Amino acid sequence: MKATEKQKQQRSSAPKTKKAGQAEHALASATRVLRLEAEAILEIADSLSGPFSNAVDLLHKVEGRIIVTGMGKSGHIACKIAATLASTGSPAQYVHPAEASHGDLGMITSEDAVVALSKSGETSELRDLLEFSRRFSIPLIAITSRLDSTLGEMADTVLQLPNVPEGCPMGLAPTTSTAASLAIGDAIAVALLERKGFSTNDFRVLHPGGKLGNSLLRVSDLMHSGDAVPTISPTAAMSETILEMTAKSFGCVGIVDSGQLIGIVTDGDLRRHIEDDLRAFTAQDIMTTAPRTIRPQALAAEALAVMNEKSITNLFVVNEATGAPVGVLHVHDCLRAGVV
Repeated sequence: MKATEKQKQQRSSAPKTKKAGQAEHALASATRVLRLEAEAILEIADSLSGPFSNAVDLLHKVEGRIIVTGMGKSGHIACKIAATLASTGSPAQYVHPAEASHGDLGMITSEDAVVALSKSGETSELRDLLEFSRRFSIPLIAITSRLDSTLGEMADTVLQLPNVPEGCPMGLAPTTSTAASLAIGDAIAVALLERKGFSTNDFRVLHPGGKLGNSLLRVSDLMHSGDAVPTISPTAAMSETILEMTAKSFGCVGIVDSGQLIGIVTDGDLRRHIEDDLRAFTAQDIMTTAPRTIRPQALAAEALAVMNEKSITNLFVVNEATGAPVGVLHVHDCLRAGVV
């Protein structure tokens, strides 16, 4: 017997209904996990007090390295915290607690400090490393949920994880606790960065590669200087001015009087006077006064933004104190360096 039209419609709509239900369930799961993690981080932010300040003070005084350690998922978080500390001016490294028991304790010196992560505070693999820190009076900071745990009681300072359930429906897979631990690590790194006065230039030194390094390049890193800078006196004849523009190949020339940049002559200025007899003019007769300039220590990204905004291809680089031109930057210099 042939199926009725209604039965056909019911069969075809069943997979769609199941798929929609799965999508809703996935969204509900994701929302629950993210809200739990956000709740944990907000609870940490609202409860920061003396222990956090003590931890930052202790780590700021370290003359060696900050040793970050943890086992399992806490170990992965510890690796990231160590990397963040190291990249923001606080030398740090990750030491695997199990490997520490087999010789890697030699990576830790009396000049170091240890930051140990363990939600329970009872991670057995940490035992030897913790005892080593106590034996040689190496400062120990704990990130754990239990103050009364072995780790909590051995530590000089405890940064306590909030009592918020894991996002896993079984309450077993580290999710909320690892997110909270990572947030604490980031907070420590930024607090130390600010305490040390870590600057964008310091950051660039440690991040020379990739887009991040390119975004921190300064104008002084890319500008043309010395004899490459096209300059001429205000009273120079236009024939001499054009020769200087042609020789330096920037399509412009800076007009310098008493050591200060007072104007600029560009290809555009020449075009605007194309019907005039340029031989009758001097550089100051057709120059654009008060040209847009930039300081040597400005970020190259800032210079590129100015050139894009003003629809210009060059910027003279000027010493802010003296007004003297010290270089010239072309838009192609920024683009070749990967500045965006």
